[in-house]
Amino acid sequence: MKEYRFEDLEIGMSESFTVEITEKMVNDFLCDIDDTNPLHTDSKFAKEQGYQDRVVYGMLTNALLSKLVGVYLPGKYCLLQGVESEFKKPVYIGDVLTVTGTVEELHPSVKRMSVKAVITNQNNKKVVRSKIEVGFLKYGE
Repeated sequence: MKEYRFEDLEIGMSESFTVEITEKMVNDFLCDIDDTNPLHTDSKFAKEQGYQDRVVYGMLTNALLSKLVGVYLPGKYCLLQGVESEFKKPVYIGDVLTVTGTVEELHPSVKRMSVKAVITNQNNKKVVRSKIEVGFLKYGE
């Protein structure tokens, strides 16, 4: 886990990580939130709608943004305050996603930053584009 403090950050800094979306992740998300929409649970239905297969929940994909700021940029001292996302392309089980965040704005008077985030799949296709607002916790010496 990274431990960037506000003073360590510069506009343009970036961090990223990669994760494979597994069937277990999707099924666990289903159990946790009980969204039984057949687009996410029924392969036949999803294909009838023109998709390759079951579509991964958008909010499961978006949850990776929490990991981005909570673990990587800035990490330990993060206080996630807002996320605005656009879902550009569907995500499927087995996709390998790269989550990248770049510091876009720094607001020293309130120790807050804006992170531009992009999630791409294994084909380098953008699946999510986001802006994340991040505050900072006390640093605990």
